[in-house]
Amino acid sequence: MNPTSEHLAAAAGEPSELQRLIADSVERLFADLIDAERLAAFETGTPDPQLWRSVAAQGLPAALVGESAGGSGARWSEVGPLLRAIGYWQAPLPLAESMLAGALLDRAGLAIPEGPLTIVQAGRHGDLRLCADGRRLGGSVSRVPWARDCHWLVVVGVERQLALVDLRQAAVRLEADSNYAAEPLDRLHLEDAGIAALAAQPLDELDEPAWTLGALARACMLWGALEATLDKTVEYANQRVQFGKPIGRQQALQQYLAQLAGAIGAARMACQVALDSADAAFAGEPGGTLRLRFDVAVAKVCAGEAATLACSVAHQVFGAIGFTREHSLHQATRRLWSWRDDFGSDSQWARLLGEAAIGAGSAGFWSGLCDRSL
Repeated sequence: MNPTSEHLAAAAGEPSELQRLIADSVERLFADLIDAERLAAFETGTPDPQLWRSVAAQGLPAALVGESAGGSGARWSEVGPLLRAIGYWQAPLPLAESMLAGALLDRAGLAIPEGPLTIVQAGRHGDLRLCADGRRLGGSVSRVPWARDCHWLVVVGVERQLALVDLRQAAVRLEADSNYAAEPLDRLHLEDAGIAALAAQPLDELDEPAWTLGALARACMLWGALEATLDKTVEYANQRVQFGKPIGRQQALQQYLAQLAGAIGAARMACQVALDSADAAFAGEPGGTLRLRFDVAVAKVCAGEAATLACSVAHQVFGAIGFTREHSLHQATRRLWSWRDDFGSDSQWARLLGEAAIGAGSAGFWSGLCDRSL
């Protein structure tokens, strides 16, 4: 079975030629390089460096970077299959972070260093600040994805600016931490760390570009991990026999799986809408950034809620075996538990939507909802 082609075909709208090319190439790459043995080795502290070299050789970290800067010049909607594949295959590497960092560096007019790169939004999970000379950064920040594996950090939103920081300098101290899936989620302490490059914050009309686009990337990764979880669960339900028949024939279980499939479908569609809005925002379309924030909030809420449901349904279907190290289910569900909280949980984004709806009042609620501008 080719899950990428199957799920793309099920999605609304016909995928573009570039989407198909990206989806097919990533499918082949991850199918060859990612298996249970390599994921287990990653969790014991011995990741395979060949995985990053392979994605870099295909230019995937620079997919969102313009062709003039050495990238592919792809749109957000065109890299949706790539972000989804990271989740479907549980790829243990900072590819999404490098793509986002590269896109914002390119948008800011800065040269893009060799990756992998990681990214943070100033004001979130820390107190990063510009020093008096305007060329150094101080403070601390937690929950930095893949920091120990990256050479460069992109800080967005420091006094409405974007800063590129070398993480290998002595002024940067790292405290290692991880999420539920053993992926690095480190804390950084910057003691007047030098800034390699500084520029005006791109997409300045968007209050928190890195936070919003990071949430979009995570929603798409959740979409992929959700589909992997559903595929594993349906396959197991059709194979596991109790009382002379597969448990997948039980009506109650079929209802659970149908409910999960519906939630995943909603998350997939919400992600695709948000990806289109990201294209509009990057193209400078009027109202594009307002729609982007609204659509990302919806996508993160839908994906986060579906993740909670998926973990519950999958582990009920699998029973005790789903919690064992020997089975692969936990590789997907632990990432679902982790990623649903990255760049804002579903409840945080739901609160943003709720506060905006209340603020719009009875007169502005319906028009704001239709315009996706709450």
